[in-house]
Amino acid sequence: MTDNAAAPRGVLVFLTGGPGQPGLPFASSVANLMFEPPVVRDYRLIFIDQRGTGAGALQCPQLQEVMGSSDLTVPPAGVVGACAQAIGPDRQFFTTEDTVADLDALRQALGVEKLTIDGVSYGTFVAARYAVIHPDRVSRLVLDSVVPHDNLDPLELASLSRTAEVLRMVCQENGCPTDPAQELSTVVQARHDGPELLDTLTALTIGTPNLADVPAALHAAVRGDHSPLDAIVAAEHRDQAATADELSQGLHASTLCEDLRGPWGDAATPVPSREAATQRAVAALPDAAFFPYDRTTAASNGIAVTCEQWPSTPVVAFPAGRDLPAVPVLLLAGDHDLSTPLPWAQQETAHAPRGRLVIIPGAGHSTQSSSLMARSTATAFLTQS
Repeated sequence: MTDNAAAPRGVLVFLTGGPGQPGLPFASSVANLMFEPPVVRDYRLIFIDQRGTGAGALQCPQLQEVMGSSDLTVPPAGVVGACAQAIGPDRQFFTTEDTVADLDALRQALGVEKLTIDGVSYGTFVAARYAVIHPDRVSRLVLDSVVPHDNLDPLELASLSRTAEVLRMVCQENGCPTDPAQELSTVVQARHDGPELLDTLTALTIGTPNLADVPAALHAAVRGDHSPLDAIVAAEHRDQAATADELSQGLHASTLCEDLRGPWGDAATPVPSREAATQRAVAALPDAAFFPYDRTTAASNGIAVTCEQWPSTPVVAFPAGRDLPAVPVLLLAGDHDLSTPLPWAQQETAHAPRGRLVIIPGAGHSTQSSSLMARSTATAFLTQS
């Protein structure tokens, strides 16, 4: 929190991502690097550790070791159930609806009528759901790297299809003569490692994208030399190591698996029926829905597998089909982002009556942290009359 209690534009809450990432450790860097001086001057900046993160992080050591900071690593059998058992029945109290209630309690404690919210990644999901539930309590929203508020897709279909476009853009930027999307498809068919490659390529677009070596590695793999691609996968897996204090995978699983509706229904659906429901949903889709990956990638990515295994938990359904309130909304999307792909931002923009989508060329996930254009755009939006 900054001490600018008399700020002329009121309170600006910054929401981090995950779910599972705390806010307080980022307060200094965000205030000094992401927000330009007019924003720091005009707003009282508030940072929070959302429930289950930071000092109060949910601890699941086995799941944490396997997943690190990843959304999409596939957990081995038994690890997810062990995590849920360790958390116990309290796992039902870590949904986004609970975080929205905490956020409104914070607003009341601050003694303000309305909040301005800047959310990144999962933070956009919290911000948008807060605005839908409390439309009279928000002034404006910045949604950076957007997760659509209506639902989370455990099959990751938008990310699968967006991969082809992003890889082809990378090829254009670097002058490679191959079609990396088609070569990725060939590699996946030969190696049957779509979930691992989806995890790796997605992670390489967090922050400043780092995909330049991927087309050549795919081309080598198609010709029989898998070592460059294997080196990229191994390096990225090492880089994803993270403690629960940095990103709690216990909270990540609790929230995602109780918020989303999968092909099986919601989190109250009995576990034994879930995998078959996923397989039926995937089988009903055309092959083109998965290119350049395959059906196994959709059905067996880390989010789908985690939430198929998460124990049956009672949840309150979020009311679907509701638009954001008619307040100013800035949506920021990196055109190279595979974690929250561009179609998600376009989908959310359609539900924002006063929304404006700005696509940041060359940017990946979390545009304000890596793009001067994104920071300047957010500053102009937050300080306009």
